[in-house]
Amino acid sequence: MRTREHPHRTPAGYDRPLKPEVLPKTDDPLMEWLVWLMDQSIRTGRFSFGLDGILGLIPGFGDLGGSVVSAFIVYRAARAGVPKAAVARMMANVAVDSVLGAIPFLGDLFDFLYKANTKNLKIYQEAIAGTRDTRRDWGFVFLVIVGVLGLLAIPLILIGVVIAALFR
Repeated sequence: MRTREHPHRTPAGYDRPLKPEVLPKTDDPLMEWLVWLMDQSIRTGRFSFGLDGILGLIPGFGDLGGSVVSAFIVYRAARAGVPKAAVARMMANVAVDSVLGAIPFLGDLFDFLYKANTKNLKIYQEAIAGTRDTRRDWGFVFLVIVGVLGLLAIPLILIGVVIAALFR
Protein backbone atom coordinates (compact mmCIF):
# COMPACT_ATOMS: atom_id res chain seq x y z
CA MET A 1 0.00 0.00 0.00
CA ARG A 2 1.26 3.45 -0.86
CA THR A 3 2.24 5.76 1.95
CA ARG A 4 2.94 9.47 2.11
CA GLU A 5 6.64 8.80 2.60
CA HIS A 6 6.77 6.74 -0.61
CA PRO A 7 4.45 8.45 -3.11
CA HIS A 8 5.47 6.20 -6.03
CA ARG A 9 5.17 2.82 -4.29
CA THR A 10 2.41 0.72 -5.80
CA PRO A 11 0.60 -2.30 -4.37
CA ALA A 12 1.65 -5.72 -5.65
CA GLY A 13 0.03 -6.56 -8.98
CA TYR A 14 -0.21 -3.00 -10.29
CA ASP A 15 1.99 -2.17 -13.26
CA ARG A 16 1.76 1.62 -13.09
CA PRO A 17 2.06 4.18 -10.31
CA LEU A 18 -1.07 5.28 -8.50
CA LYS A 19 -2.28 8.81 -9.06
CA PRO A 20 -0.76 11.27 -6.63
CA GLU A 21 -3.18 12.92 -4.20
CA VAL A 22 -2.15 16.37 -5.33
CA LEU A 23 -1.08 16.87 -8.91
CA PRO A 24 2.12 18.83 -9.40
CA LYS A 25 2.04 22.41 -10.56
CA THR A 26 2.79 22.71 -14.23
CA ASP A 27 5.87 24.43 -15.50
CA ASP A 28 3.53 26.60 -17.57
CA PRO A 29 1.96 29.37 -15.47
CA LEU A 30 0.29 30.85 -18.56
CA MET A 31 -1.65 27.61 -19.09
CA GLU A 32 -2.74 27.50 -15.44
CA TRP A 33 -3.84 31.14 -15.57
CA LEU A 34 -5.83 30.63 -18.79
CA VAL A 35 -7.58 27.59 -17.30
CA TRP A 36 -8.43 29.55 -14.16
CA LEU A 37 -9.67 32.53 -16.23
CA MET A 38 -11.79 30.44 -18.60
CA ASP A 39 -13.28 27.93 -16.11
CA GLN A 40 -12.97 29.10 -12.48
CA SER A 41 -12.38 32.85 -12.14
CA ILE A 42 -15.90 33.77 -10.97
CA ARG A 43 -17.16 32.22 -7.72
CA THR A 44 -20.76 32.15 -6.58
CA GLY A 45 -21.09 30.15 -3.39
CA ARG A 46 -20.08 26.54 -4.03
CA PHE A 47 -19.98 27.03 -7.79
CA SER A 48 -17.41 28.63 -10.01
CA PHE A 49 -17.35 29.45 -13.68
CA GLY A 50 -15.20 31.55 -15.93
CA LEU A 51 -15.15 33.54 -19.10
CA ASP A 52 -15.90 30.47 -21.22
CA GLY A 53 -19.50 30.43 -19.98
CA ILE A 54 -19.88 34.18 -20.38
CA LEU A 55 -18.31 34.21 -23.85
CA GLY A 56 -20.68 31.41 -24.84
CA LEU A 57 -23.59 33.83 -24.38
CA ILE A 58 -22.32 35.93 -27.31
CA PRO A 59 -23.83 34.36 -30.45
CA GLY A 60 -21.27 32.99 -32.89
CA PHE A 61 -18.08 34.70 -31.84
CA GLY A 62 -18.27 33.82 -28.15
CA ASP A 63 -18.03 30.07 -28.68
CA LEU A 64 -15.33 30.63 -31.28
CA GLY A 65 -13.28 32.72 -28.84
CA GLY A 66 -13.56 30.11 -26.11
CA SER A 67 -12.54 27.39 -28.57
CA VAL A 68 -9.48 29.35 -29.68
CA VAL A 69 -8.27 29.71 -26.07
CA SER A 70 -8.94 26.01 -25.44
CA ALA A 71 -7.03 25.07 -28.60
CA PHE A 72 -4.11 27.21 -27.43
CA ILE A 73 -4.03 25.28 -24.14
CA VAL A 74 -3.92 21.99 -26.07
CA TYR A 75 -1.18 23.41 -28.30
CA ARG A 76 0.92 24.29 -25.24
CA ALA A 77 0.46 20.78 -23.86
CA ALA A 78 1.49 19.21 -27.19
CA ARG A 79 4.60 21.42 -27.30
CA ALA A 80 5.46 20.31 -23.75
CA GLY A 81 5.67 16.69 -24.93
CA VAL A 82 2.37 15.29 -23.65
CA PRO A 83 1.70 11.84 -25.24
CA LYS A 84 -0.43 11.77 -28.39
CA ALA A 85 -3.23 9.86 -26.66
CA ALA A 86 -3.54 12.58 -24.01
CA VAL A 87 -3.46 15.33 -26.65
CA ALA A 88 -6.18 13.50 -28.61
CA ARG A 89 -8.29 13.30 -25.42
CA MET A 90 -7.75 17.01 -24.82
CA MET A 91 -8.80 17.79 -28.39
CA ALA A 92 -11.92 15.64 -27.93
CA ASN A 93 -12.78 17.60 -24.75
CA VAL A 94 -12.47 20.87 -26.69
CA ALA A 95 -14.58 19.46 -29.55
CA VAL A 96 -17.33 18.34 -27.15
CA ASP A 97 -17.29 21.75 -25.45
CA SER A 98 -17.35 23.61 -28.77
CA VAL A 99 -20.03 21.56 -30.51
CA LEU A 100 -22.43 21.19 -27.58
CA GLY A 101 -21.77 24.78 -26.47
CA ALA A 102 -22.94 26.04 -29.87
CA ILE A 103 -26.48 24.71 -29.34
CA PRO A 104 -28.77 27.67 -28.61
CA PHE A 105 -29.87 28.03 -24.94
CA LEU A 106 -28.93 24.50 -23.77
CA GLY A 107 -25.40 25.05 -25.07
CA ASP A 108 -25.07 28.15 -22.93
CA LEU A 109 -25.94 26.15 -19.82
CA PHE A 110 -23.53 23.43 -20.95
CA ASP A 111 -20.74 26.05 -21.27
CA PHE A 112 -21.16 26.97 -17.61
CA LEU A 113 -21.15 23.35 -16.41
CA TYR A 114 -18.62 21.53 -18.62
CA LYS A 115 -15.12 22.70 -17.78
CA ALA A 116 -13.07 21.33 -20.69
CA ASN A 117 -10.03 23.46 -19.86
CA THR A 118 -9.92 22.22 -16.26
CA LYS A 119 -10.21 18.63 -17.51
CA ASN A 120 -7.41 19.29 -19.99
CA LEU A 121 -5.14 20.79 -17.33
CA LYS A 122 -5.63 17.67 -15.22
CA ILE A 123 -4.80 15.47 -18.22
CA TYR A 124 -1.68 17.57 -18.83
CA GLN A 125 -0.57 17.33 -15.20
CA GLU A 126 -1.11 13.56 -15.05
CA ALA A 127 0.74 13.08 -18.33
CA ILE A 128 3.70 15.16 -17.15
CA ALA A 129 3.74 13.27 -13.83
CA GLY A 130 3.69 9.95 -15.73
CA THR A 131 0.50 8.68 -14.08
CA ARG A 132 -1.81 8.93 -17.13
CA ASP A 133 -3.24 5.69 -18.55
CA THR A 134 -3.33 6.24 -22.32
CA ARG A 135 -5.82 3.38 -22.88
CA ARG A 136 -8.54 5.45 -21.19
CA ASP A 137 -7.67 8.40 -23.43
CA TRP A 138 -7.92 6.36 -26.62
CA GLY A 139 -11.17 4.82 -25.38
CA PHE A 140 -12.71 8.25 -24.84
CA VAL A 141 -11.54 9.47 -28.25
CA PHE A 142 -13.03 6.33 -29.84
CA LEU A 143 -16.38 6.96 -28.12
CA VAL A 144 -16.42 10.58 -29.32
CA ILE A 145 -15.69 9.47 -32.89
CA VAL A 146 -18.43 6.82 -32.78
CA GLY A 147 -20.85 9.42 -31.37
CA VAL A 148 -20.03 11.91 -34.12
CA LEU A 149 -20.40 9.27 -36.82
CA GLY A 150 -23.72 8.24 -35.28
CA LEU A 151 -24.94 11.84 -35.35
CA LEU A 152 -23.82 12.20 -38.96
CA ALA A 153 -25.66 9.01 -39.90
CA ILE A 154 -29.03 10.31 -38.67
CA PRO A 155 -29.50 12.93 -41.44
CA LEU A 156 -28.30 10.47 -44.08
CA ILE A 157 -30.82 7.88 -42.92
CA LEU A 158 -33.58 10.52 -42.91
CA ILE A 159 -32.66 11.59 -46.45
CA GLY A 160 -32.78 7.95 -47.54
CA VAL A 161 -36.24 7.51 -45.98
CA VAL A 162 -37.54 10.68 -47.68
CA ILE A 163 -36.12 9.64 -51.07
CA ALA A 164 -37.60 6.15 -50.70
CA ALA A 165 -40.98 7.67 -49.81
CA LEU A 166 -40.88 9.96 -52.87
CA PHE A 167 -40.25 7.10 -55.26
CA ARG A 168 -43.09 4.91 -53.96
